[in-house]
Amino acid sequence: MDRTVQAWVDGWIVSRGAAPPAAEPWGCTIDVGSNGHVTRHVFGAIGDDLDETAVRKVADAVTGAGVWLKAFRDPSVVAGWLDDDWWIDPEPGYLMRVPLTAGHAPDVPDGYRLRSWSRGGVTRVMVAAPDGSLAARGQIAPTGATAVADQIETAPEHRRKGLGSLVMRTLQSAAVRQGAHTGVLAGTPAGRGLYEALGWEVVALLTSAKHDPRT
Repeated sequence: MDRTVQAWVDGWIVSRGAAPPAAEPWGCTIDVGSNGHVTRHVFGAIGDDLDETAVRKVADAVTGAGVWLKAFRDPSVVAGWLDDDWWIDPEPGYLMRVPLTAGHAPDVPDGYRLRSWSRGGVTRVMVAAPDGSLAARGQIAPTGATAVADQIETAPEHRRKGLGSLVMRTLQSAAVRQGAHTGVLAGTPAGRGLYEALGWEVVALLTSAKHDPRT
């Protein structure tokens, strides 16, 4: 399995409280146990190294709803390997990484409140708006030398105020204090600009597909 993919899997299961991954010749299977997200199959190769035959074989064996595939190649390619029972996110995700440093986080804007805490190996950060509502959040799961940032979110009405940078810098510093040297995440097109501005680089495109059989 590609090293960055493996690091992402290792941190993601800690972040989400998922089951340990079951190793497969093509990657791994992770039981999540959530409604609409029962299990996910993650392929270990990236880009042109991703084997079409393996993807087709795994996808064809899926019969129930709520099973996801995570394949590190452009959705326009992977879509041609799956049948109509699969919903495919038309926008690619991005597997990204960054060397972690304990840099100074931006100041908290006037009226906002920053809170961070750790439970079960996961550090969470919350930014509350002046009225007490959720303005931004995120979490990070260190697993040795790497740490996976996850569920990074800024409410639409609080964007362009530096809150995303505040959350990410705070999380990265927390991971460094726990011994991590490299950050890994799976980002969306909306988040890619923020991450690249903070020094993250794209390692591979990511296709997300959910089995949603038509009745």
